[in-house]
Amino acid sequence: MSNTETNLNQASQDNSDQRSETGKQPLSRSLFVGLGVAALLLAGVIYLGIHQRAMAASNLGAVTERAAIATVNVAEPKSGASLEEIVLPGTTQAFIDTPIFARTNGYLKKWYFDIGAHVEQGQLLAVIETPELDQQLGQARANLKTAQANERLAEITATRWQGLLTTDSVSKQSTDVAVQDLSAKQATVESMTADVQRLEQLQSYEKVYAPFSGVITARNTDIGALINEGAGGSQGQSVVLQELFHMAAVNRLRIFVSVPEVDSDAAQNGAKVPLTLDEFPGETFQGTIVRNSDAIDLNSRTLNVEVDIDNRDGRLKPGAYVFVHLKLPDNSMKATHSLIIPANTLLFRSEGLQVGVVRGNHAELMPITIGRDYGATVEVINGLKPTDQVIVNPSDSLTSGSPVQVSAPQAGGSK
Repeated sequence: MSNTETNLNQASQDNSDQRSETGKQPLSRSLFVGLGVAALLLAGVIYLGIHQRAMAASNLGAVTERAAIATVNVAEPKSGASLEEIVLPGTTQAFIDTPIFARTNGYLKKWYFDIGAHVEQGQLLAVIETPELDQQLGQARANLKTAQANERLAEITATRWQGLLTTDSVSKQSTDVAVQDLSAKQATVESMTADVQRLEQLQSYEKVYAPFSGVITARNTDIGALINEGAGGSQGQSVVLQELFHMAAVNRLRIFVSVPEVDSDAAQNGAKVPLTLDEFPGETFQGTIVRNSDAIDLNSRTLNVEVDIDNRDGRLKPGAYVFVHLKLPDNSMKATHSLIIPANTLLFRSEGLQVGVVRGNHAELMPITIGRDYGATVEVINGLKPTDQVIVNPSDSLTSGSPVQVSAPQAGGSK
């Protein structure tokens, strides 16, 4: 082979090696770039996963903390300074309310008045027929006549023996026997007389009279009904106590009112009190406090007060629901500091009556003293400030220092 060919082959081989090295360099560079990108992507995925877990853990902790804070509704106390009277419920009662029973046995012969009838004292209400009693009275009168005859005979005998004793015609013993026999016969007459009078008194109960002037509110018998002494009928073996009539004196009515202890000073005997009834809207009646129990009831902590009202016109009826307006005594200091809060804010604890108020972001239990109870609301005379936010419907587990948050008022809700 010639030198020329040798040189050509050598040059061709060099060119081939150079092309091979040039192709390997771009391939290695792309591989490194791809690996770097993959590593970056992997690192990014790992970072995002860790970050999301951290955020989720942080959010869970925040949600848990927020859930641990109780959300409460609050109410603001209202001033009670304008309250000058208390309105208490009561029920009208007849000044005299009496059931009328029979005092003798027999059958009802006639009645003269029905329910709603106004009667005067002493008027005849009913007549009872008593055949057995009439027979007993006749027998008692006959026994009395016999006893009176025996008494007269004993008196004649005693008089004769006393006359014979003066002439010593009879013994002193025989005379004493005659005299004592007269005394026994006289005692028998007195006994028989008393028995006749007793039966005559029972017979007088055949007629039932009105014991006072009033109205008949009930009639529980009718003609021919069996009448038992002290009852209006019988059932089986036992006697059922049932009045013949029921009467009520309605010219004057009385109303019993339970006045709270804190307002007992408002119940002064002789004081005039206005009365209102739903039956007469816009109209006021005048009553008078006539008496009170002069003692506080231990169970209800109230004073029992009687209010009387003149009802000669008969407009008011017994049993009517009435509102008694008691004027409170002048106590401006008490009125200035009194506040009105809803009744559903109260907490009854062993420590006493309390309410929960929001101070900052925490609840605080405050002991209070209440005055008047108006049902849905109560008067607080000590323990609260007008600016306090009182928790409504507090939980039984609420304690001082518990974190709370005030619920946002609903749109269109009541203020």
